[in-house]
Amino acid sequence: MDFQYQQKHYTVERYPLTKKGNLQAWNAADEHLLQHLENITLEQKELAILNDRFGFLSCLTHAYAPSTIQTNHSHEKALRQNLLYNQIKDANVSSYTVFNIPIQSFDVGLLKIPKSLELFRLYLQVLSSKWKQNAVLFCGFMTRHFSPQILTIATTFFEDVQQSRAWKKSRVLILKSPRKFEDRTILHQIPFQGRTYQQYFGVFSAKHIDYASQFLIANLDIDLNEKVVLDLASGNGILAATVRQNNANCTLHLLDDSHLAIASSKLNLSSDNTFFHCNNDLSIFEENYFDCVLSNPPFHFEYEVSIETSVQLFKEVYNCLKPNGRFIIVANKHLNYKTHLQRLLFKVTVVNENEKFVIYECRK
Repeated sequence: MDFQYQQKHYTVERYPLTKKGNLQAWNAADEHLLQHLENITLEQKELAILNDRFGFLSCLTHAYAPSTIQTNHSHEKALRQNLLYNQIKDANVSSYTVFNIPIQSFDVGLLKIPKSLELFRLYLQVLSSKWKQNAVLFCGFMTRHFSPQILTIATTFFEDVQQSRAWKKSRVLILKSPRKFEDRTILHQIPFQGRTYQQYFGVFSAKHIDYASQFLIANLDIDLNEKVVLDLASGNGILAATVRQNNANCTLHLLDDSHLAIASSKLNLSSDNTFFHCNNDLSIFEENYFDCVLSNPPFHFEYEVSIETSVQLFKEVYNCLKPNGRFIIVANKHLNYKTHLQRLLFKVTVVNENEKFVIYECRK
């Protein structure tokens, strides 16, 4: 889709592409952030951009050499794709995760407030020591997503918090006079079955182990003959940890799109014969590679609900499974994954179900 900014036309597309034609790669909150940026002189200033899911803000501000801070591998792919569409050199935009931001101080920040307010808090905590004294952070959101907690979090990290007028059902928080924090935790401690799991703020299911995963663990049959196992969309690694507790000799892979999730799982599992991959697809694996794949696949992406990503992953799992290999999924019943799995030629059996969740065992 095209957008005009500062007398230039830009093409910015979603990644992965969606069949839902009404979805685009930005909304009014992104445009509102750009309006506030126009009132600031950015020459010789360091610009940080956060939670820019498809690279819209990063592409349009490339002339100021922004540092974009991302939480997902797919966000990096989206950014690089849109830089290419617009013939912008990769070097014009520097990409980092929350774990490897260089030691530098930022003058201006643009942040699209995420659905996870814990992730919002993590962004502000990670950057709390990286603002210049007169720095300003603009935080955009759609008014229907406002929560008083947003202001509570903002005032924790900035002394001066102001809110713009509404524009196209969006608002912008203007944060100034950053407070300095050095030692605030960004980790949750989650007790489960006699041990404590750690995970970073912003990883799915912060207060407890996700109930769908708990249901799968309670019904999981570990086969010691399965030598190569994948935990797909692994989160904090709870499913992989369950496999490891019962099958000490298997080769275990964990894959998740979130850098925060993969970093969390590294806190919860030993690296012995265990491999961690931050990616949003299975392209790094050969065909017929896995004996077993376990998954509690995602269907929430910020405020969007979609099974497109999960169904694409199911196709890739089919290619990566050995003949007669197992694909075990736990999911909300209303998603009706069984129909999609059978279309992919999986032989699907219902292992167990309750009023909310269902467990499928699929054979290739």
